[in-house]
Amino acid sequence: MNTAGKSQENTGFGTNASNYGGRLINKDGSANVEKRGMFLLRRISWYHTMIAMPQWRFLLTLLLFYIGMNFIFALLYFSIGIEHLNGIDPSGTELGKFGQAYFFSAQTFTTVGYGHISPVGFLASALSAAEALIGLLSFAIATGLFFGRFSKPTAFIKFSDNALISPYREGTALMLRLTPFKNTDLTDAFARITMRRSDNENGAMTNRFFALDLELDRINVLSLSWTLVHPITPESPLYGLSNQDFASINGEFIVHLTAFDDMFSNTVATRTSYTFDEVVYGAKFDSMYTRNESNSKTILHLDLLNSYQKVDFKEK
Repeated sequence: MNTAGKSQENTGFGTNASNYGGRLINKDGSANVEKRGMFLLRRISWYHTMIAMPQWRFLLTLLLFYIGMNFIFALLYFSIGIEHLNGIDPSGTELGKFGQAYFFSAQTFTTVGYGHISPVGFLASALSAAEALIGLLSFAIATGLFFGRFSKPTAFIKFSDNALISPYREGTALMLRLTPFKNTDLTDAFARITMRRSDNENGAMTNRFFALDLELDRINVLSLSWTLVHPITPESPLYGLSNQDFASINGEFIVHLTAFDDMFSNTVATRTSYTFDEVVYGAKFDSMYTRNESNSKTILHLDLLNSYQKVDFKEK
């Protein structure tokens, strides 16, 4: 097996491959690590979780929190006694009275206070005052989370699902593609690829890491697609690997990308990874952009990010 290239020791990952399960980096760029040995609330940052979660889950969490808090306070009002909520018809059904208590809770939690129902007595008044305070604090936190999610600098970069081994000049190269998919302006983009390969050394599986030289690792403006190309030369750690080797070797390509976002005047970063079984041997990417009908603008076809075609070439 070819071992060309200088092995890296400063990757942040250990060399003992037997201690690792699966890939090191998930496709979405997160570390493939599950932390244990500490209470859940101690090892999870709720702020980072709320900022990073998908939008649908974030909105659903807020909705469930709102419904749940009002349900809890409605139960408390109901346990104190409906007679302490002036304006609720005591002759109605229990479900109807609970429903009115729930909507009173919603009005108090949001500090709307229509005045149709009002608390009577110390316990009901104290509970409604506490609920109003909790409601104010909750909406303040929700507003901060909304602002944090909107103001967080994000790369908005999509990577191709597969990396390819493609014909390149007189030989072959490892290629993967990325593209910005939002109306953002990214400049001074820098990319690097680190390869992890698990080798059997003296009867033990050991992780070895190699920095892959790119044909172009920095571009001034990232407005179209960018294909990262690593020429497979005799100095490359990929030199001599066949299609069967990619299918049998436990390996991974870790991709890091940083760029400058003009809108936020800040550097954004993203990453992903490709395991060896996600490498398509003998293929090339289709072009993603064309000119428009009037030859006045370039059209970037985002739906062609993963489009490639198989090609025949001799393995060297």
